[in-house]
Amino acid sequence: VIDIAQRAQTAFADKKLPLQIAVMGCVVNGPGEAREADLGIAAGNKRGHLFVKGRNVAVVPENEMVDALVEWATFIHEHGTDAALKRADTAIAEREAAKDRNMALAEKGDDANHDHERIVEIRRTVSEK
Repeated sequence: VIDIAQRAQTAFADKKLPLQIAVMGCVVNGPGEAREADLGIAAGNKRGHLFVKGRNVAVVPENEMVDALVEWATFIHEHGTDAALKRADTAIAEREAAKDRNMALAEKGDDANHDHERIVEIRRTVSEK
């Protein structure tokens, strides 16, 4: 994700696009966490899940993620987010995104971020004080 973010920063360095763009590392939580961004991408299963205002609009191969971000950002700047959402086949993008989210959850379990373990540790620490 750091590599994608750095490449995106380089790609956008000379562009004057007044957009908020998010680069997220998780297809499970990324789109929801960055739903206020005009445009974002979440990496998962060697693919990039592009989203506009939290809605999946496209799924692209990992090596096309930055180019896709630039292309969609330019389109949004010129036509707006509503036009970008209309342009997308959100049903296909959301179906593909769901496949990758389900695969990630199957690999890592329902508690992929180990929240339960963290909560137990926090409670233990607080009770010791």
